[in-house]
Order: sequence, then structure tokens, then C-alpha cells
Amino acid sequence: MVQARINRRSMLAMTAAQLALCGLTGHRAMAAQFPTGTLTLVVPFPPGGTLDIAARLLARKLEMAFGQSVLVDNRPGAGGNIGADFVAESAPDGASLLMGATSTHGINVSLFPDMPFDPVADFSPVALVGKTPNVLVVREEAGIDTLDAFVERLRQEPELGIYSSGSNGSAGHLAGELFAQKLGLDLTHVPYQGSAAALQAVLSGEVGFMFDNLSSASSHIDSGVLRPLAVTTKARSSFLPDVPAMADEGFEDFDLTTWFGVLVPAGTPEASVTRLNGAIREAMAQPDIVEALAVQRTEAAAGSPQDFAAFIAAEIARYKAIIEAANLSLN
Repeated sequence: MVQARINRRSMLAMTAAQLALCGLTGHRAMAAQFPTGTLTLVVPFPPGGTLDIAARLLARKLEMAFGQSVLVDNRPGAGGNIGADFVAESAPDGASLLMGATSTHGINVSLFPDMPFDPVADFSPVALVGKTPNVLVVREEAGIDTLDAFVERLRQEPELGIYSSGSNGSAGHLAGELFAQKLGLDLTHVPYQGSAAALQAVLSGEVGFMFDNLSSASSHIDSGVLRPLAVTTKARSSFLPDVPAMADEGFEDFDLTTWFGVLVPAGTPEASVTRLNGAIREAMAQPDIVEALAVQRTEAAAGSPQDFAAFIAAEIARYKAIIEAANLSLN
């Protein structure tokens, strides 16, 4: 894998050098005409989730903007690595796009010892698309109303310190690890097959709590069977204005979100990236997209490619610190 990655980067570097030496005439024309044919937007997760819904909404907007087809291609597996690697290996012609996420471009590089791609070197960020807060939830029957009360109970009742997540290495798992590190407590993580099963474990009392993304947990919060104690973002969420942020409760530097955004293979012409970015930013500002994502408790978010690159770098550093402190690794 290392050799393949080196070869890919070397090939991209050689291609860039050849383009510079040749005057770029044909390639400028190609970039100016981009996109041509069908675009493929790879979703590295199964259909049906918030990221997939957002990808399909965005694909329709890009079709209208460019006047041609945009195919959404679900390629799940290995925490998103399979789909992400497929795009990393694709031709950098602007036709292959990835809906990257917290896992593929924030967590996995520090979690998997044998990554098939480099989330920074093998991609060009285009635009952030959406962000949703994670939320600490307990079942309503536990009779816990505040984060302070929960922490006090945790210190007195170790069995309450068993928490679930949708998988090992997920954002919910790592939020629990950070929570344990901040508290100086040993908490027990139990991974389940997906967020729905992990939530059910909280509802049934199999585990004491969970950090889940708000999009997934919102129906149970709305119905009153789950109690939200805090969101994991720096500030309160407009979707849960009465629920404090972890930082409000004394947990400094606790700023974890579930997010997704569009990337293309490294070496994609800058003009193509710029054109894609403009179309995405326009799409994410449209009221129907904003409203559709709000139903999923997700904030539409778009900025420049440079903004997204800086955001990814910060996310990688953030999760690396949590993973190293917990001594975590997945094969």
C-alpha cells in the first residue's frame, strides 16, 4: 500500500510538472469546459443516512447547475475508507467526487495503521457541505436532568459509565474517550452495529449513555424517551437551544461535530475545483436545501476550498490527540 501511495503521488507530481512545461493549452480548455459527461459523487457509506440524503440533494442541484447527470455511487466499508480510496485512485479530471466525512478525513488516518490513502496528500478539498452536533443522551427513565448530575452519578455508580456507539472508532466512540479523559474516569465502550442498535442499547438500559449525532438521536429526543444533557460543539446548537454545550459546563476544548464535504482527487485542475466550489456554495445557500438539511438537524455549511482544507487539518489534529491518549488502533 505504501508503494502504491508513493507511486500515485509521484505520478501526480510528474503530471503537474508536464502540464506546467507544456503551456497547459489543452488542459486549460478541458478545465474551462468542465464538467463533461457524467459526474460521479461517491458516498462511502450505505444509502439512507444523513450524508447520503445530503449527497442526493446536492447531486440534483449540480445537475441543474451544469446541465448534465450526477450519479450518486454508494461504496461503503472500512469506516468509509473503501469509497474514499476509490476516489483517491480515480483520474483527477473533475468527474470523480467524494462526499468525505469525519471518519474518512478526520479520524481514520490516526486510527488505522495501514491506510490505503492519505486524506491530505491524495485529495483536493472543494467545500464543506454540512455539520451536525453530537449530543450526550441518557434515557429519560434514569432521572438525570443535567450534565453535573450525570457526572456525579458516574462517580458513584460505575455501571452507569458503560456507553455505546455505532462502531469502534466512530465519532461517538471518540467523544466518549475524550469525556473519560476530561473526567479522569475509566468508562467502558460497547460498539454496536450502527447507531440505531447503539441507541436501542441506551433505551433498554443495557448501557448508561451515548454520544450520538443529533440527526440520528433527534426522534427519540423529540418523543421524550431520551434526555439530551449537552451538545459536543463549542456553542449551543440552534436545533437544541435549551441544551448546554459541553464547553458551557466546564469541558474546555470539547468541540466535536459530525460533518461531511466534497473532495476530488489530488491533481484536479484548479479551475475545475473553483467551478465546483461555486456551484456547491450556491446550492447550499438555497432555502430548499437549508430546510431539507434542517429536518435532519444538519446545518448547511459551505466555504472556500482553503477553508475546508484548514478545517480538515484541524480535525485530523483534534482526533489524533484523542486517539493517541486512548492508545487506540484498528486493523
